[in-house]
Amino acid sequence: MKGIRKITPYIPGEQPDYPHMIKLNTNENPYPPSPKVASALKHFDTEQLKRYSSIDNLSLKKALGKKYGLSSDHFLIGNGSDEVLAFCFLAFFNSSDPILFPDITYGFYKVWADLFQIPFKEIPLTDDFEIDLEAYNQLNGGIIIANPNAPTGLFKSFTEIKYLLKKHPEVIVIIDEAYIDFAGHSAVSLLDNYPNLIVIRTFSKSSSLAGLRVGYAIGNPKYIQIAESIKSSFNPYSVDMLAERLAVAAVEDEEYYVELSKKICKTRDWFAESIKTFGFSSFVSKTNFVLLTHPNLNSEDLYHYLETQDVFVRYFSKIERLKNYLRVSIGTQEEMEKVAQLIGNFAKDNHRDF
Repeated sequence: MKGIRKITPYIPGEQPDYPHMIKLNTNENPYPPSPKVASALKHFDTEQLKRYSSIDNLSLKKALGKKYGLSSDHFLIGNGSDEVLAFCFLAFFNSSDPILFPDITYGFYKVWADLFQIPFKEIPLTDDFEIDLEAYNQLNGGIIIANPNAPTGLFKSFTEIKYLLKKHPEVIVIIDEAYIDFAGHSAVSLLDNYPNLIVIRTFSKSSSLAGLRVGYAIGNPKYIQIAESIKSSFNPYSVDMLAERLAVAAVEDEEYYVELSKKICKTRDWFAESIKTFGFSSFVSKTNFVLLTHPNLNSEDLYHYLETQDVFVRYFSKIERLKNYLRVSIGTQEEMEKVAQLIGNFAKDNHRDF
């Protein structure tokens, strides 16, 4: 049929819904949002819903501005960081030169490039799954890096991000920091010296608000305004009134979330160490998940075994280099102890030495 677009869509993790399942396949936070979020929801005046939501999302921008020490015009708010990234692709990647991103990373980057007909080039990760920043020193129309990267969990240092920005001053460099609260130093502090930097953040991971769908970009106001124009051309009301109110409450309880992230990191490190007992290994993750493998056991078989136990993890069957890996989100300590035990049982049942 003439005029019909062909596109290969992004395939998200499954969303099973069983009473006693352990859901570790989409990197959600296993703990509830801040009590301040619960209170804001409880006291929300539903009569306000007869009006349209805010166009400028100024209350959330001001709250974020206070958190980061920036003015409100440094922020673009969207319906999840996915939508914010889509706006940024349209706003900043408008060159005949290809944008660059890793060949193993967040799968949506390639989908957006295809959808928006943006030329792109995937840069292979190294043999040890690292992002090789030297390989990005070539002609390009922009760069996007997830830091920490997904699904590897590996983190590029502050110094390395500065190197990338220095090498590419003529294009926009997007650093997608969906998991930065589990990692360390954000690139946000580099904004003053590198106006070509755009940082993407989300409330879905460390803020326990995946179901709310709120994300944001932080950048030079001149460039943020361009992205705002894209948003206004697409859906100016993309963040609803209730979502904005709850997101503000989350921003205002940073102490709660800092402690939550520490708790998750402690469980993550315990789990990564625990599975070594059964011969498994994983990368040094700086996220709320680990990417594990075993030299003698089949990861797809383990994936299906865990499913039979109502434990859901992520298996990337279409990525050749990841076919013997599983990505396991970090749940509560109790959940991860059970998962570690199941993994041990699987190893024993397959008669492997470890």
